[in-house]
Amino acid sequence: MRKISRTVSGAVIALAAATALAACAGNPVADEKIAVAKASLQRAERSGAPEYAPVELAAARDKVALAEKANADGDHKPAISMAEQANVDAQLAEATAEQARSHKAAMEFDAAMQTLRQESMRASPTTP
Repeated sequence: MRKISRTVSGAVIALAAATALAACAGNPVADEKIAVAKASLQRAERSGAPEYAPVELAAARDKVALAEKANADGDHKPAISMAEQANVDAQLAEATAEQARSHKAAMEFDAAMQTLRQESMRASPTTP
């Protein structure tokens, strides 16, 4: 009888340890959402968001940090939600940066065209 009791106790302890390890490991869905948000953050940073969309980028970074903390604490639903919001904020930062870069390039092109027009007017002789 004692042998069965020890076996059951050992199984309960092993199950408790496995449960504790699984809780520490995080949630695969939350881990995936956080990884996606981090990838979006990296793309935003490479697209010029630190210069052109710093507020949106900071919001995304803050939400990734909150998602990581919630996930580590075992709060998986808030972690998933924060990671999804961080992903959207990072995508917004990237799009804002791309739009700003495109606008800047268009303005530079317009300025160059205006300069060429002025130069061509000066270079051509006026005929009376």
